[in-house]
Amino acid sequence: MTDETQHRPTPQIDSSVPHSARIFNYWLGGKDNYPVDREAGDRFREVFPEIVDLARSGRQFLVRTVRFLTAEAGIRQFLDVGTGLPTANNTHEIAQGIEPSSRIVYVDNDPLVLAHAQALLVGTEEGATDYIEADLDDPEAILAGAAQTLDLSEPVAIVLQGILAHVDRYERALEIVHQLMAAVPSGSYLVVRDGADTNAAYQDAINRYNQSGAVPYNLRSPEQIAGYLDGLEPVEPGLVSCPLWRPDTTDIGTPVEQAVLGAVARKP
Repeated sequence: MTDETQHRPTPQIDSSVPHSARIFNYWLGGKDNYPVDREAGDRFREVFPEIVDLARSGRQFLVRTVRFLTAEAGIRQFLDVGTGLPTANNTHEIAQGIEPSSRIVYVDNDPLVLAHAQALLVGTEEGATDYIEADLDDPEAILAGAAQTLDLSEPVAIVLQGILAHVDRYERALEIVHQLMAAVPSGSYLVVRDGADTNAAYQDAINRYNQSGAVPYNLRSPEQIAGYLDGLEPVEPGLVSCPLWRPDTTDIGTPVEQAVLGAVARKP
């Protein structure tokens, strides 16, 4: 991390309303959450019990995609937007575990994430790991901050996992993806994962969650999620349910299709 990042003041954390990053931390068995998050997480799980498996499969999807990009595609730079709370198998740990010179920039705007990132997101001496506080709705600020650590004239993998659904308007989400990808060269990659509107119980749970005071999460249709890949070259097997994207034989259990879709795509 840069000295500037390490010396930022500790941010104020609002524990009066649930927050998606902290709820996912709870579902994943973490301790960085508050009673309001656990209550919201439990209510969600009562309506849609599969959410815990969905959260875990999303993390496994991150592991497999970053491993592919580093080991097979030769990517050495990652821009992880909406990273959420640090946990096991963070992007920099996966990438730098394969290639220590990898450079990773995390982006989030949640104070609790910032507080933990300052302490925990520390990478190798050969590479670089940094955190910038910015909002997904401000791609210019994200790119300007990332350019302090990454060389945007060289290929970059832009990771957008579970974050685009927080953008209210789908058209705006498309604009953000296109603006981020336009700023990186040919040979760069997009990693996208988001919840799909293909499961009635999931939709019901999301609708209730969106009334809790938390930042809304907007499920998209498979066709809408596929729209994020327009102009890019999807890596096989394309856009699929996350557990089915190049499943790892070391993962526990047989991959089961879930209402969350993911893909990796290359910029030609």
